[in-house]
Amino acid sequence: MSQLDWQKSSFSGGGDGECVELAAGSRTRVHLRESDRPAQVAITTPTALSALLTAIKTGGLDGFVG
Repeated sequence: MSQLDWQKSSFSGGGDGECVELAAGSRTRVHLRESDRPAQVAITTPTALSALLTAIKTGGLDGFVG
């Protein structure tokens, strides 16, 4: 994987190991990772990430058990 410019979420905790990070891999890919597990990267599309964030913000996943 090429060098990515990781950005921490402004909502992440203050300490190391409590941060969600995002990086734009291209116009069609967004990379996500948790800072305490930098080798584990999830890749999604901007559209899918937007739908997930909207569901979280509007309570669409409240009560979800995976």
